[in-house]
Amino acid sequence: MEISKKKPAFPINQGLRKYLRKYKREDSINLTYDDMKRWNDSTPVYDSNGKNTLWESVIYDRAIQDEILLGLREIYAQLKTDGDTDIISHLKVGQIDYCLFGNSHPFRVKIVNKINDHHDYFYIKKADASRVYGLELEHILSPNRIEYMVDGNTLVEAHIAGIPGDQFMEYNMEFPSFYPTGMAKEFVKFNERCFVMLLGDMRSYNYVVDVTPDFDKEQYRVRPIDFDQTAYEGRKNHYLPQYYKENNKIIDFCIELLTPETVEQYRYEERTLMKRRYKLAMPRLNRLLDSMLYQEISTPEKIASLAEDLNKYHGTQRFSKYRHMGRILKSHLSLMLGKPKPKKLPGKVNFKDK
Repeated sequence: MEISKKKPAFPINQGLRKYLRKYKREDSINLTYDDMKRWNDSTPVYDSNGKNTLWESVIYDRAIQDEILLGLREIYAQLKTDGDTDIISHLKVGQIDYCLFGNSHPFRVKIVNKINDHHDYFYIKKADASRVYGLELEHILSPNRIEYMVDGNTLVEAHIAGIPGDQFMEYNMEFPSFYPTGMAKEFVKFNERCFVMLLGDMRSYNYVVDVTPDFDKEQYRVRPIDFDQTAYEGRKNHYLPQYYKENNKIIDFCIELLTPETVEQYRYEERTLMKRRYKLAMPRLNRLLDSMLYQEISTPEKIASLAEDLNKYHGTQRFSKYRHMGRILKSHLSLMLGKPKPKKLPGKVNFKDK
């Protein structure tokens, strides 16, 4: 399936900036993304199997190292305790890694508690309007809460814990504790959430699986970690994880374990829960979508192509008149969630149609 290899970063417009201030997502921080790029040496980061992860552990000159390390501890305090710096006395920066691939070229910061050696991560990235829209939609409409803040051209994100999807498929699906039916159900729901929010490029390395042991079986939650392709791509199937070949191992047992009726039931359940959040958060969501109505976050060609696909899916012609992805997303959300009761729609997702 063709998907954009490199998506441009889109600036945060005035409307989105106003939204971020209103909902306390904007804050002043002591380091910028450009400050983080002042490293002068690096070494490759390898995983436990000796494979190059394409991350580089970076080192800063002594003249600025203390400034960088203190600034990162203060940012972590802002992210976790609303700026209470009393906590940073027992924290240290364990490692700073720079990602060599992807759109946002993030820095991953490891924060270590010196008392008990517990560690956590957060990320510093270039602020991109597409990503911010995706983070907010995930926070509002999904069962997951997202912590992040923006300052100018810098985006700070809390770590989203879980097993990367590709590693989960390679290793965890072979564990005796693996519960295939539970994972199949969750993947159908994840597939539905991505489509409703127009979150694209959910290949296996762009989401994680959060595993919770229960008294008789494991429970799973699939969580996206890459939001760069929010309302950017030009085909409906780009927003459905089931169509990415990297997810085939999961899709295969979804097809084996779930009947079309069961798939439809799980989709209905997820849209019902999303509809409740949609109704409760309507004022906030409308402010977010209004800031997106005239924001350039895609190309005219992709907008026209997606409009055609969604016209067919929803059995309408309304999308043909839209010239911005924001209007397409707002109308799509209304059709998917705005009705009193989600109903079966033309062109429903069929997991047997890969």
